[in-house]
Amino acid sequence: MKKKLVKAFSTAVLAAVVSFVSSADLAGADPPRLKRRDSFIGIHFDFHAGYDCTEVGKNVSPEMVELIIGQVHPDYVQCDCKGHPGISSYPTKVGYPAPGFVRDPLRIWREVTARRGVALYLHYSGVWDAEAVKHHPGWARVDEAGRPDTLKTSVFGPYVDSLLIPQVRELIDNYSIDGIWVDGDCWATVRDYSPRALELFRQQTGITDIPRKPDDPHYFEFTQFCRQGFRDYLKHYVTEIHRFSPDFQVASNWSYSSMMPEPVEAGVDFISGDYSLRNSVNTARFEGRCLVRQGKPWDLMAWAFTVPDTEYSTKSEAQLEQEAAIVVSLGGGFQAYFPQNRDGSVRLWQMDVMGKVAQFCRARQEYCHHAEPVPQIGLLFSRENFYRSSQSLFSHWGPESQRIRGILQCLLDSQNSVEVVEEHQLRGRMSEYPLIVVPECGYLEPAFRDSLLAYVEQGGCLLLVGPRSAARFEKELRVKLIGEPVKRWNGLDYEGRLAGLHTFSQDVELHEGAKEFGRIYSNNDYPGPWRVAGSLAGYGKGRIAATYLDFGQPYLEAETSVGRMYLNALVRELFPNPLVEVKGSRFIDVVLNRIGGKLAINLINTGGPHADEKVHVFDEIPPAGPLELTLRCADKPRRVRLEPEGVDLPFSYSAGMARFELPRLEIHEIILVE
Repeated sequence: MKKKLVKAFSTAVLAAVVSFVSSADLAGADPPRLKRRDSFIGIHFDFHAGYDCTEVGKNVSPEMVELIIGQVHPDYVQCDCKGHPGISSYPTKVGYPAPGFVRDPLRIWREVTARRGVALYLHYSGVWDAEAVKHHPGWARVDEAGRPDTLKTSVFGPYVDSLLIPQVRELIDNYSIDGIWVDGDCWATVRDYSPRALELFRQQTGITDIPRKPDDPHYFEFTQFCRQGFRDYLKHYVTEIHRFSPDFQVASNWSYSSMMPEPVEAGVDFISGDYSLRNSVNTARFEGRCLVRQGKPWDLMAWAFTVPDTEYSTKSEAQLEQEAAIVVSLGGGFQAYFPQNRDGSVRLWQMDVMGKVAQFCRARQEYCHHAEPVPQIGLLFSRENFYRSSQSLFSHWGPESQRIRGILQCLLDSQNSVEVVEEHQLRGRMSEYPLIVVPECGYLEPAFRDSLLAYVEQGGCLLLVGPRSAARFEKELRVKLIGEPVKRWNGLDYEGRLAGLHTFSQDVELHEGAKEFGRIYSNNDYPGPWRVAGSLAGYGKGRIAATYLDFGQPYLEAETSVGRMYLNALVRELFPNPLVEVKGSRFIDVVLNRIGGKLAINLINTGGPHADEKVHVFDEIPPAGPLELTLRCADKPRRVRLEPEGVDLPFSYSAGMARFELPRLEIHEIILVE
C-alpha cells in the first residue's frame, strides 16, 4: 500500500512538472540560466564513486531530475562527477571512470537542467585524489618522513596540468556545464616534502636544513611556503579554466573562508563551503560571517542529514529552516546536501523536505539576498595570528578558530549585532565600527596594531579579550601584567553571582587611569583573595578595555550565564547605544542589514536542541516572544513592516527612539524600517 501511495504521489508531481512547458521550450531554445552571483537556492548531490559502483546511472532518469526541479525549484543543481577516491561517476576519457555504467547520468542531469533553465555545477575533488596518486605515485604529496601520500596530490606537481585542468575541459566540452565546486582543496592541502617542493623552498628562501617538526627552526617559514604553494596552484587552475572558457564559474570549497582568512586573490567566481552536519546553527553563525565582507558572491551548504555511525538520518524541515535562516539573514545563498545512491540516483522522498525548506527561503529572498551589513561590533579574525598559531595549513578545526567562535557565540547570545572582520576588511574603514573586539590574539602585525590605536585615539572603542590580547596593549591599558597566563579555575564575579571558568588567566596590576571591571575569586565563594577580571582606560578620544581571562573555549565547552552577562556588560560599557536593542529572550540572533535603502532587522530564533550532540533530528523549535525592540534613529520612521508576512507593526517614537513589539518569533522574521 505504501509503495502505491508513493508511486501515485510521484506520478502526480511529475505530471504537474511536465505539464508546465515554457515558451522557450516550445521554441526549441533552452531558457537562460542564472549566474551564481544571482542564485539564491541550490541543491547538492554527491556520492564519491568507488570500485563498488558497477551500475552507475541505472536508476537515473529524466523523470527523476524533473521531479527534483519540480519540487525544489532550485536556481542551480550541484551533482557528482568525481569524489575523494578519484573515481569519476561519468564515462571520462581523461580520468578514471567507475567500473560500470548503465547510462551516463551526467548527460541526463545536463539535458533536463538546461531544458528547465537550471544551472548545473559539478562536485569535483581536487587535491584529494586517491586514484590519481595510485596510478602516478610521483604526483603524490610526500610526508615529513619521506613517504608518498596515498590520498593527497602535491600542489607543486604535475597533477593540476595532467588531470584536473584536462578533465574540467572535457566536462565543459562534452556537457556544457555552468561551473565546478572543487572539494578537497585548501583544507586537504598539507605540508609537502616532495623533491620538487623542497627544491623550490631552498631556491626561494636559501634555507637548506628542512624543518620537519613544529619546534625545528624555520618551521613557520616552511609552512608559509606550502600555503603559498596552494595559492599558486589555485590561481593557476582558475586562470587556465577561465582562459579556456571565460564564462565558466569556479569555486574552491572553503578557500577564502575561516580556513583561509585572507583577501581573494585567485579569480574564483564565488565562495562556498559545507559547514558541519552537527551543531550546525553555531557553525553557520561563524562561517557565514567570515564570508560576508569578502567581496564575492557566496553561499553555504547545509548537510541535510546527520551520521551517528554508519547510517544517517535526514533532518527535518524545521531543522534545516533554522540553519537556512542563519545563512540568508547574512545576505548569502543557501544550498543543502543530499547524498546520491551508489548508482547516482537520488532518494526522491527527501525532495519533499527540501522543497519546503526552499519555499521558506524564497519567501525571504527579496529582503535578504545581497543585503549589506550595518557595522556595529567588529570581531577581529586576524590572518597573521591565525597562520602563526594554526598547526594546519588551512583549517577551521584548530584552537584559534574555536576561540573566535566561542566569543562570537557569547556576543550573539546577548543580542549583539556582530560581524567577523579580517585585517584587510578593516583597512580604511575602522571608524565605521563603534566597537572592535580583539579575541585572545597572541600576535598582531605592528602596523595593524598601530592602526587600532589610531582608531581608539580618534574616538573608537577597543575590547581586548584575554591576556594574550591585553599583552599587545599593556602600556595603553595602563596596567602591568604579572608573570604568564596560567590555566586554572577562575571564580568570575558578576552582580553577586559567581561562575567557574577553567581557562587561562593572568594577574595584573592597575596603574593610575585604569578602572577595575570585575573580580576573579579563587573558589566559588567571596571570602579570600581576588584578582582583577578586567579593566578600562581612556585613550585619546576613545576607550580601551581588556579582560585578563579567556572566554572563547570556556563558552564553547562549559557555557555559563554569568560569563555571558559579564562580557556583555563590558561591551555595553564601551558601546552603550547600539542601533537596535532586543529584549524578551536570549535565544535571538540580531542581524542588521540595509537592502533597497531600508534598514532590515533580522531576528533569528536560535532556541531548540541544535547544539545537543545526543539529538540528531528534531522537528520543533520553541517559539520566542513577545520581543521588545528599541531602534535608535534621528527621525521618526515612516513605516515599520514585518516580512515576509507583510504586516505593519505599530510603534511609538520619542527622544530619537522608536519602540515596537514582535508578539511571536517562530524561526526567522525581518523587520523593515522605512
